[in-house]
Amino acid sequence: MSVRACSQLDRQRHARPQGRDRYTISEVVDYTGLSAHTLRWYERIGLMPHVDRSHTGQRRYTDKDLDWLDLVGKLRLTGMPVADMVRYAQLVREGDHTFAERERLLSAHREDVRRRIAELHSTLDVLDYKIDIYAARRRASEGV
Repeated sequence: MSVRACSQLDRQRHARPQGRDRYTISEVVDYTGLSAHTLRWYERIGLMPHVDRSHTGQRRYTDKDLDWLDLVGKLRLTGMPVADMVRYAQLVREGDHTFAERERLLSAHREDVRRRIAELHSTLDVLDYKIDIYAARRRASEGV
């Protein structure tokens, strides 16, 4: 699945800026909810690919950059460590011969996500149990 397809699976942020494939950092901040500082940090640590610059040195993001940031946002939501995201970005930049390593990295992370989801389901069961007890006691004390 392409990065673009991933971004289209679940669009929870603001609408993408319209009309062009060259976005300012402030437009990307509005779109992603990330700070300009975070976007610059992503570049510094190698999580973002090279971002083009205007003739005055201002960053100009493309639709491809926004697609990448959508994917990075999903990886962040899953709790992927930054080091793993940077490694994944490096593998993507290295080319198609890294498909197997990318698959291993994402598969291992998927297993961690599934384990955490199971833990959360178990925790939710405990919360539901406790809420049911308190609701029953409240109703009994109110004579309902």
